[in-house]
Amino acid sequence: MTTLANSLASQIAAHISADGLKPGDRLTERKLAEQFRVSRSPVRVALKQLEEAGVLISGDRSGYRLVDTAAAEEFTVPVEQIDEDEKIYLRIADDRVSGRLPERITENELHRRYDLTKGRLTKLLRRMSQEGWIERLPGHGWEFLPVLTSLESYRDSYRFRQLIEPAALLEPRFQLNRPVLESRLAEQRWLVEGGIWTVPDAKLFELNSGMHESVIECSQNIFFIDALKRVDRLRRLIDYRQMLDRDVARERCIEHIELLHLVLSSRNKDASEFMRRHLEALGPLKSRARAIEARICDEMTSYPE
Repeated sequence: MTTLANSLASQIAAHISADGLKPGDRLTERKLAEQFRVSRSPVRVALKQLEEAGVLISGDRSGYRLVDTAAAEEFTVPVEQIDEDEKIYLRIADDRVSGRLPERITENELHRRYDLTKGRLTKLLRRMSQEGWIERLPGHGWEFLPVLTSLESYRDSYRFRQLIEPAALLEPRFQLNRPVLESRLAEQRWLVEGGIWTVPDAKLFELNSGMHESVIECSQNIFFIDALKRVDRLRRLIDYRQMLDRDVARERCIEHIELLHLVLSSRNKDASEFMRRHLEALGPLKSRARAIEARICDEMTSYPE
């Protein structure tokens, strides 16, 4: 819930700026949940964060009202500290990818292996289950679900994405979801401007995979959308390993910014080709990324409706 709410808070702040909302304008849980295609619970948490940041003020049954547009522009994705639970979470993920954990395991085994209290283990298992890489067995025990466990399968996933993501941008029913993509753009800018050096690996995965999923959702093709989400669930754990080099990750985010510029400008054919090249390279594309960065440093772009 926390990761989603943090991302939503950033997206709502970007929506306020992008749509030119004025002090006094009303924001409601229902409309925001429909707009960002989530349940109302994480929206409620996100709105509370924006209230604490001085962006909004809560009313009665009318929801929240905007009080400070400048605070909305300055709002950034809250950075989660890498505490002991995060370290253990990543250790379990690494052990799973490396084959050091069996496909089926009991809570007692996890207790012993990672020296966890019952409460901390319950919290970690809930998170792993929500992210789709472990599930409870009938009776006792847990079973790890299939994930990518080799670089070859990881490369295969990118080759598959090279087929579906560029094609999704050319779908005849493609409909731009401007508020969502504007918020994704704000997240990627925050990463490039310095957030990349402090954001935890799991959060970085959520931001980057979420950006790609937001783009493909505009295609309105449920087969493309479902396929990408399934691939993301499979590659999650091995991707944590790939993200340790933050210089490379930052260059990927620079490319994400360029991609979003193209999509928001309704240049879908160019965006499709750019997406193909972006996914084609498993390693860093330093010269291209730096050239893009030079073009967008000072850019204040307005996009056609």
